[in-house]
Amino acid sequence: MIKTILEGIKAYTGSLALISKLKLWKFFFIPIVISVITAAIIGLSAYGLSDNIGNFIANIWPWDFGKETFTSISTVIGAIFILVIGLILYKHIIMALSAPFMSPVSEKIEVHLTGIEKHHHRKTSFKEQLWRGIRINMRNLGKELLITIPLLLLKFIPIVNIFSTALLFLVQSYYAGFGNMDYTLERHFKYKESIQFVRKHRGVAIGNGIVFMIFLLIPILGVILILPMSVTAASLKTVKLLKEDNLLGEQKTLV
Repeated sequence: MIKTILEGIKAYTGSLALISKLKLWKFFFIPIVISVITAAIIGLSAYGLSDNIGNFIANIWPWDFGKETFTSISTVIGAIFILVIGLILYKHIIMALSAPFMSPVSEKIEVHLTGIEKHHHRKTSFKEQLWRGIRINMRNLGKELLITIPLLLLKFIPIVNIFSTALLFLVQSYYAGFGNMDYTLERHFKYKESIQFVRKHRGVAIGNGIVFMIFLLIPILGVILILPMSVTAASLKTVKLLKEDNLLGEQKTLV
C-alpha cells in the first residue's frame, strides 16, 4: 500500500510541464472559475457557522463548572467540523461540475502516453459526462460522510483524536483521488467497473488525493492549481495502470 501511495504522489512530477507541452490550460479555465467561486462560498459559510455549531455543542454540557472551558473547546471543534464538511463538499462539487471539461484533458494525456489517436472508448456526450461526474461524486460524498462524522466525534477523546485526524485525512485523500481517476476511467468502464478498479488501486487514489488535500491548504494558489495538477497526475498514472492491466482495449495506431 505504501509503495502505491508513493506512486500516486510521484505522478505529480512534471505535471505542470506536461500541461504546457500539450496546451491544456484552456480546458482548465471554467473548472478554475468553478473552484474559486465554490471555495469562496464555502469559506464564507464556514466562517459564519463555526460559532453557531460551537454554541450548539456547548449546550450539551449541563453543569456550570467547566462551562467556559467546554464552550471554548466546542468552538474549536465546531470550526473543525465546518472546515472538514466544507472541504468534503468543495471537493465533490468541483469534481462533479468539472467532469465534462476534465474528460478531454485526460483523453489528450492518454493519446500522448500511448501514441494511439483512437481507442474504442465508450462514447459519451457533455451531458452524460456531467451526469457521470455527479453520480460518482454523490456516491462518494455519501460514503465519505458516513465515515467522517464518527471520526469527528472521536475528536472529543484525548489521544484518540490524533489517530482520528490522520485517518480523516486519508479518507478525504482517497475520495479526492477517486474522483480524479474517474475522469480517465469514464471512457473505459461503466460506473460499477470504475469503482472496482479504484478499489483495486486504492493506494494510487490515496497518493493522488494526499497532494490534492495539501494543495488546498495553500491560500488562493491552491484552489487555482489543484485541479490542473491533480487531474493531470491522476490521468498519467491511471493510463499507465490500464496499460499494465491490459485494459485499454482495442487500439488503432496513429499514422
